[in-house]
Amino acid sequence: MKIVIWGLTVSSSWGNGHATLWRGLIRSLTAQGHRVTFIEKDMPWYRDARDLRELPGGRLLIYDQWRDVLSHKRDLLDADAMIVTSYCADAIAATQLIEEAGRGVRVFYDLDTPVTLARLAAGEPVEYLPPDGLRSFDLVLSYTGGPALAALQRRLGARRVLPLYGHVDTDAHRPAPPQDIFRGDLSYLGTFADDRQNVLEQLFIEPAREAPTQRFVLGGSGYPADFPWQPNIFFMRHVAPADHPAFFCSSRLTLNVTRRDMAAMGWCPSGRLFEAAACGVPIVSDDWAGLDAFFTAGEEILLADRADEVLAALDLSDAELRRIAGAARARVMAEHSSAARAQELVALLEQASAPVPAIV
Repeated sequence: MKIVIWGLTVSSSWGNGHATLWRGLIRSLTAQGHRVTFIEKDMPWYRDARDLRELPGGRLLIYDQWRDVLSHKRDLLDADAMIVTSYCADAIAATQLIEEAGRGVRVFYDLDTPVTLARLAAGEPVEYLPPDGLRSFDLVLSYTGGPALAALQRRLGARRVLPLYGHVDTDAHRPAPPQDIFRGDLSYLGTFADDRQNVLEQLFIEPAREAPTQRFVLGGSGYPADFPWQPNIFFMRHVAPADHPAFFCSSRLTLNVTRRDMAAMGWCPSGRLFEAAACGVPIVSDDWAGLDAFFTAGEEILLADRADEVLAALDLSDAELRRIAGAARARVMAEHSSAARAQELVALLEQASAPVPAIV
């Protein structure tokens, strides 16, 4: 199958979660014999932090002006599937382009569904959505499941909506030797976001304040100078994807905090959850609807909504934490790997080639 993707970025992992997801998915698709082209606009903030310049087994097309894309028009439209994603810099132009194709499945993949729906509800413009919504697509995929699927149909006229959840490249994320620079009792890896700051303060800052002899390690970009740092919090401004396994594996426990819109919508697992689990590291997370479809609380993941529950998790024995981590890793390897998700994507694309009755 020949697949063409217009996306935010695969070449830079700086401050976004799209890149690592696409890298794992494309690696698996090409390993399964499919041909993939990823197209992204050469944006300055990603250009200056580019950490991938070629797609092994695939094709990376980085363009400056839209006319550069049009010079490849014939080849790009000769695809079995053409996918436009949320936050694609020229999503409207890409949508108009693929409407010209005489063949192939036309797909919109919203990797940011809670944000999309929240902005629509607030009456804000959503620059990556076509003016007539998602009616022109044969298939709409959503990173978020549950009630979000019906909302995409109701609000945007999507004809066929299905979830395509996050995943992890288990070749890139696996148990690794700890490194002193990342060593800690509790780690947290994530870009700064105002909408999860309150939860981060409750589940990371407050435990650090109450356990001054323990070491807390935070990695991610965008943290402001007035962030409530504690003496026992050690900060890495950017942790490159290649260092994620060592970062996770250097702490006894790692924290997951879900963005507010994602938590409110539910059924939206962060890629970090699967990455940490694949590395064999026990996870303590905030709770949200649908989480139990991906991990079983108490068996494969620990849940907390207060600082004392995080501290209780840190007090668990090494043996108990290893048991939980092992169960989570087994679940991810079986159900949430990039290889499994690539097979799922191909099956969805094949199904979407069947005609769908028009909505009256």
